[in-house]
Amino acid sequence: MALNCPNRDPSGEPCGVCEECVRVWNGAANLDVVEIDAASNRGVDDARDLRERAMYAASGEGRYKVYIVDEAHMLTREAWNALLKILEEPPPRVVFVFATTEPQKIGATAAPVLSRLQRFDFRRIGPGAIRGRLREVLAAEDIKAEEDALTLIAQHADGGMRDALSMLDQCLSFGEDTVTAMRVREVLGLPGDELYAEVLGLVAERRPAAVFPLVDRLVNAGADLAEFLAGAGEALRALLMLQLGAEPEGLTETMRGALLRYRDVLVSGDVLRMLKLLSDNEIAIRRSANSRLMVETLLLRWAMLDRIVDLQQVLEGAPAGRPQPERERRSPPPAAPEPAPAPTNARPVAGSVEFTAEGLRAAWPEIVAAVRERRPFLGEAVATAEPAEVAPPWVTVRVPESGALFVQPLQEHTGQLEQILGQVVGALVRLRVVAGEGGGTVGSEAPKRMSEASIRADRLKRLRAKDPALDTAADALDLEIVE
Repeated sequence: MALNCPNRDPSGEPCGVCEECVRVWNGAANLDVVEIDAASNRGVDDARDLRERAMYAASGEGRYKVYIVDEAHMLTREAWNALLKILEEPPPRVVFVFATTEPQKIGATAAPVLSRLQRFDFRRIGPGAIRGRLREVLAAEDIKAEEDALTLIAQHADGGMRDALSMLDQCLSFGEDTVTAMRVREVLGLPGDELYAEVLGLVAERRPAAVFPLVDRLVNAGADLAEFLAGAGEALRALLMLQLGAEPEGLTETMRGALLRYRDVLVSGDVLRMLKLLSDNEIAIRRSANSRLMVETLLLRWAMLDRIVDLQQVLEGAPAGRPQPERERRSPPPAAPEPAPAPTNARPVAGSVEFTAEGLRAAWPEIVAAVRERRPFLGEAVATAEPAEVAPPWVTVRVPESGALFVQPLQEHTGQLEQILGQVVGALVRLRVVAGEGGGTVGSEAPKRMSEASIRADRLKRLRAKDPALDTAADALDLEIVE
């Protein structure tokens, strides 16, 4: 339109009302604007035909001949080579437009061509703009729609206006009355916001047992589990934005209420770790043949996640229960903080266990229970091991071959286990971990792999040695360095 409009303004904008503009806008037959589908005309012969046609002049003097090649990434390498010469030296007043949704494929098959072209990237459309356009379409058709329904369509369209309009048309085909959020969810197969609120609740209240009935309902309803997790990730992202003072866009009223309810219950650091777990496992979940197990495992890890405790809060004597909300932690501490309540973990009394193999074996179930209560996943690793030899200060625990996967977690948390065992026997303990019946020793004497967890454990051990108050707080609250 801009190239051939006779009435375009000085900035280059076409008038939009002349015969040439109207023909282009309506997609009518036009001698000077030719659109070619590269998906079905992708070979070298098609490219040669295009090259020959381009040598003919436009229909009128001063006009441009425009060739629009859609799905350009479908052209073969040979086809691009056939077009290379005419792209280097195009005939006068001939313009080629190559449209594609996958520009990286052109770079792989036709790298020399890219230097002969100008590239223009079209951005995705924001949810607010999509909602506004949907309102205009519905108003023109005299159809009513709930605001939450338009929000859901705009979110699911992922920046594509054409997709949003297709979804709206699909929803309208199910009835002539008001477009509701419920109908959009039914048509698009989207889980309800109440399920995401339920996920936030079971995580905030540490109810891992609630994961299984939740996933059962999703499976029975035929929901796409990977899509559900993507929605859960968006809910966590919106929660993190609220906690950090930003304002998330495109929330339904139900979702906004749930986020406000749990904003001060979950800590932003924990939400960030949950998002990291989702990011690390998202591809595996989508590719897994047993996505249900993967989803259940991830939700369980969220529900059983160790909570972050503000170190300054601990040193100032705040209670050792749930971490304070972000706003509360920013406020000045009380003048006379109450002492932390005594731990309620059922564990052996300090120094009550005989420092022998028999004594540790007898107390091992209680030790496992104490570790499991403080660190659930570490407790599972300790449960697979058993005391093998004791030669003070050394304690050797053996992990059977069936539990080989737990050797590394035990290695990374050797310092914490030494602290716990030292308390129950009333003496200094050094720990070795032996894999299998005759496997190699992995522990205090063996060189450790410098993982992030081991580095943080070493840092905490050094800090505890310097500060008795921190050492006491670390024992009471099972602290670890997160960043």
